[in-house]
Amino acid sequence: MLATLIEGFLISFGLVIAIGPQNAYVLRQGLKKHHAGLVASVCFLSDIALITLGVLGVGAIIAASEPLKFWLGWGGAVFLLWFAFKSARSAMSPEPLTDAVIEGSAGAAAGKGARIAVLHALAFTFLNPWVYMDTMGIIGTYSVKLGGADERLYFLIGAVLGSGTWFYGLAYFAGKAAPLFKKQVTWQILDSAVALLMMTIAGLLVAHQLST
Repeated sequence: MLATLIEGFLISFGLVIAIGPQNAYVLRQGLKKHHAGLVASVCFLSDIALITLGVLGVGAIIAASEPLKFWLGWGGAVFLLWFAFKSARSAMSPEPLTDAVIEGSAGAAAGKGARIAVLHALAFTFLNPWVYMDTMGIIGTYSVKLGGADERLYFLIGAVLGSGTWFYGLAYFAGKAAPLFKKQVTWQILDSAVALLMMTIAGLLVAHQLST
């Protein structure tokens, strides 16, 4: 079960670290010490809801239908390989988070109160179409290959921990994280690691598809 938990953690962590406005915003709030914990919590709780829906909702629906298991299983593998290719390409020409990107991520919400910060974080989460592909599409589809309900629960816990580790780490260690994320070598390492991870996960999913 520990291996399943780690599997969920790595998949979730690998998907969430991609450069995007949500991460830039969480990092900015951490640097400014402006509702950082609140913003991280909004992102984390949103991920809990989406990942749970993916594993226990979408995943359960897929598991109950052999045609869905077949087509979405292969679709998930193809998407993971594409994600690996995209990460590998990014590693060759990384785009670090600049001061302008980090500062500009708040937009009209800069300097506003907690309510605006929460709404901004919710918008970055739920108005991003990729979040549904990551949480319900990939994580939900991948969970179908797991055995029983206990194994899926451990996978779910691991995936949730991966998300929480990233968002709270970004918010509370922003001072140390920001200089790293401004360096190309950091993103070369991260993107390369994500590419290898996604290829490995895709391989596991393909092996499962071929064995069923």
